[in-house]
Amino acid sequence: MTTEPAGKAAARPGDVGRAAWLAFATLCLGDMMIVLDSTIVNVALPSVRTQLGFDEAGLSWVVNAFLLTFGGFLLLGGRLADLYGQRRLFIYGVIGFTIASLACGLAPTREVLIVARAAQGVVGAVVGAVALALIMQLFPDGPARVRAMGYFGFISAGGGSVGVLLGGLIVGLLDWRWVFLINLPVGLAVWALALKLLPPDRAPETRPRLDVVGAALVTAAIMLAVYGIVGGEQVGWASPVTWGFIAAGVVLLGAFLAWETKTREPLMPLDVFASRNVATANVVAVLWAAAMFAWFFLSALYLQLVLGYTPMQVGLAFLPGNLIMGAFSYKLSAITVTRFGIRWPMVTGLLLAAAGLGLFALAPVEGDFWIHVLPPMLLLGLGAGLAFNPVLLAAMNDVEPDRAGLASGVVNTAFMMGGALGLAILASLAASVTGDLNAAGAETRASLNGGYRIAFMAGAVCAALAALIGGVFIRPKPQGEGAPDLAH
Repeated sequence: MTTEPAGKAAARPGDVGRAAWLAFATLCLGDMMIVLDSTIVNVALPSVRTQLGFDEAGLSWVVNAFLLTFGGFLLLGGRLADLYGQRRLFIYGVIGFTIASLACGLAPTREVLIVARAAQGVVGAVVGAVALALIMQLFPDGPARVRAMGYFGFISAGGGSVGVLLGGLIVGLLDWRWVFLINLPVGLAVWALALKLLPPDRAPETRPRLDVVGAALVTAAIMLAVYGIVGGEQVGWASPVTWGFIAAGVVLLGAFLAWETKTREPLMPLDVFASRNVATANVVAVLWAAAMFAWFFLSALYLQLVLGYTPMQVGLAFLPGNLIMGAFSYKLSAITVTRFGIRWPMVTGLLLAAAGLGLFALAPVEGDFWIHVLPPMLLLGLGAGLAFNPVLLAAMNDVEPDRAGLASGVVNTAFMMGGALGLAILASLAASVTGDLNAAGAETRASLNGGYRIAFMAGAVCAALAALIGGVFIRPKPQGEGAPDLAH
């Protein structure tokens, strides 16, 4: 909590100046760059394959290289910001991401593009982890924070589907390289605005040492686990290689947890999970991300490969869901959280998302946009608009300010790991069912659709399970511990 200067009355909860909202807009713009790049490239992959000569296995690493390093460095990026300054790390991350985007857009070979995507992931992890921590610093606990987190929730939850929309438009009108080059003017603008608008970092009375051993262990653990997960689709889930990498990641994660209990200045103090809401929110985030990736990726594939949509048509098909998600994030999410607390908007939103994915699971080969695409898109947009803000609030509200970067890194890691694991498992499930249907003599589109339907249903189960866990384990915040009560 901040202390008012002598002679000034304490500000009412929610009284936030124009400067804070301008700084917030800058953070959202920076985070939007990062979130968009996790999905915007997917619509461009066919063009990338043709121009740079990728084979199918190599092409997947245009996506996987970003996921691998982004997931691996989220926790470290958040902790570095707590130790060395959140504003400083955000600015450095934005500069690095802009340079890496330029390298992606100008990449002359497959190898250069993959390395540049990996670099995007490293610096993107820093920006993603720090942005949320800075927002918590800008806004006191109360209605202003709820409203800000609603807007930020739209960026985080809606950015993936907006990326599909924007990617389709850019590839249709320009060239695949512009899905990366468009970051240049945005990155420069964020850099200039951040220098002017973000509050200066507070110099700590004592600067703790970075837990180098812990940082190495957890970064290696996450990267090995993600490598095993994203590679499982290619080499098979029964492969010893897949399980070898996952097992190595689990062993290193165990070593990291053991080390954190012994070292004096841990990278991740384990008591951050002492709050039941924080621990529950991170479990919900894993399942929620798996469901969201099912929406972003599987529905785009269904629209292109089964219904025959062009990239631009795919992007436009996502527009209704994006608009309703934006409407809820702009105003209605804050109203529902202020009125009903965290728990019930979260549960309702997750159940609506589960219903949307369930409707996609019923979509036929000759699907009609108005009957089989628009209704689930609207339900998913409404569900995401309702649920994402409460999930973030549950993960961050009970954390002390000097651990905001850490908590942000943890919840972002949960989202990333859930997304990577969910995407790999659901894509493998879809491919397995499609292969069985092909072997049985089914027509190609019918085989693909059969695989997607099963994967959509699995995504719906993830969202419903997240709703159940959130409804049972999220606890109310006792009245009088800040306004408003955010977790009825």
